[in-house]
Amino acid sequence: MEKVLRVAASGMQAQKLNIDVIANNLANVNTTGYKKTTMEFQDLLYENIRHAGEPTEGAQNRPIALQLGNGTRAVATHRSFAEGALMQTGNPLDLAIQGDGFLIVRMPDGSRAYTRDGSLKRSADGMIVTNDGYIVEPELTIPEDAQDIVIRPDGNVEVLLAGEVEPLPLGQLELARFINPAGMEAIGYNLFVETSASGVPFVGPPGETGMGVLNQYFLESSNVDVVDEMVNMIAAQRAYEINSKAIQTAEEMYDVENRLK
Repeated sequence: MEKVLRVAASGMQAQKLNIDVIANNLANVNTTGYKKTTMEFQDLLYENIRHAGEPTEGAQNRPIALQLGNGTRAVATHRSFAEGALMQTGNPLDLAIQGDGFLIVRMPDGSRAYTRDGSLKRSADGMIVTNDGYIVEPELTIPEDAQDIVIRPDGNVEVLLAGEVEPLPLGQLELARFINPAGMEAIGYNLFVETSASGVPFVGPPGETGMGVLNQYFLESSNVDVVDEMVNMIAAQRAYEINSKAIQTAEEMYDVENRLK
């Protein structure tokens, strides 16, 4: 009977974590470039009372096993990198990546992080930075007297200076892509860092070697589907309730046993 309590408790704990993941998805439904996560589960080790294939009376083999499970556990949160819808903003420094790839961000300690959030800004020095002031690589500086900014789909950045007719090239933005982007580690602030699971990044200009292209004046919305998440939340809630019912049933059975004479 104690096994019932442990198994049901593992199910309740797993669904509690599942609700946490779903709630985080819903909280980020309007977060630019957010990628939804899904909880994945595994069953635990089994107690083998009788093994399949073991001999029985009459020189026969047992066709199936007798196994008792020990519950479940949350094993991973899988992040979906499916593209979100593009949202037009009219801001010249808003970029949406259409296809594979991440913008490259230089962290304060000199390391690199990666993001799909293209809501870029100009720093006091004219550099292109993220909302948190992290420099976007390759480092590009927009002149103070720039009247217009043009970012091509291939990442080439041009500005039109006051009194000039021809645009001035500033450089080219690059993207990074990973063999296993789901293996990247999210560190918050719409940023990811590479891990041994994600592999090393392949860096190159947009539109080449499998990279996506840039869309100026657009941002990528979150890929969270509110309806799907609400359905998943209801299913997780029902699973939690069923596991709690198993505990209640076990307690009632305990009570019956204790009253036996």
